Amino acid sequence: MKDYKLTLAILTVAIVWGTTFLSIRIAVESIPAWFVAGIRQFLAGIIMLLVLLYRKQFKWIGWKNLSYQLITSLLMLVVANGMTTVAEETVTSSLTSLISACSPILIFLGSVAMGLQKFSIRALIGVSMCFSGILFIFWDGIHDLKNPEYAMGIIFLFIAIAGWASGTIFTKKLSVQSYNITLNLFYQFIFAGILQIIFAFAFSENYNFGNWTLKSVSAMLYLAVFGSVAAFFAYHYALTKVSPVQVSILAYVNTIISIFLSWLILNEEISTKFIIAAALIIFGVFVINYNREMFKKQRIEKI
Repeated sequence: MKDYKLTLAILTVAIVWGTTFLSIRIAVESIPAWFVAGIRQFLAGIIMLLVLLYRKQFKWIGWKNLSYQLITSLLMLVVANGMTTVAEETVTSSLTSLISACSPILIFLGSVAMGLQKFSIRALIGVSMCFSGILFIFWDGIHDLKNPEYAMGIIFLFIAIAGWASGTIFTKKLSVQSYNITLNLFYQFIFAGILQIIFAFAFSENYNFGNWTLKSVSAMLYLAVFGSVAAFFAYHYALTKVSPVQVSILAYVNTIISIFLSWLILNEEISTKFIIAAALIIFGVFVINYNREMFKKQRIEKI
């Protein structure tokens, strides 16, 4: 029997996360980046709290688990998500999504350095393809880096993917168990939201709320409700039905959707060289993470 819930969950993750970069770009058109990131995470945390209260599952998680959640939040939400949002003030959403797709490279290299994974010739080929794609992007546009704002955006973007990779490796290394992922995520979202809103007031030169357009506010609310909450629940539901390796294929779909929407809605230029670079990076990441389990049907026992 077909699992329509699983199909819906996979479509939700692929489409919603594929629109995230586009939504961020629209949100930062009139709202300072740290406000976008902070309000998004804080609202997501409030939604998580309401869910927990409804289920009567809200409780204190203990200092040890809290420390794990705060470190994860700092790396993956404050640094990774926050810096990505800041970068999109000066970098196109299509380029942001493409460079962000390189995070598995750092995750793989970091995992090798920490002894969590072995290096191989296949991985070397994949990493080489990814770096070739990055060089292909910047080869003709290297002069653009003379623009301080653009250059800083690129730096923020690489800091962001380093934060995401570090958070992923941290979770793997400590084998942090998520007995109640909704509860853990509440603490992550609230911590990130409060910290990023503090950053917003501290580092935003002009945060005149009267200048915030309805379009940008709507994009920010979309990020909170769908990008952070709905896609998260769909992602973890999918993990109960198929393997993490199989779900990881969605990362490639997300990037393609993001690039297409950036071209379609924001009229961002997508050159032939950009498409070639995208193909190199996406295929390189695929080679690094390739596993036969990706294409094998699995029998999942009901819990």
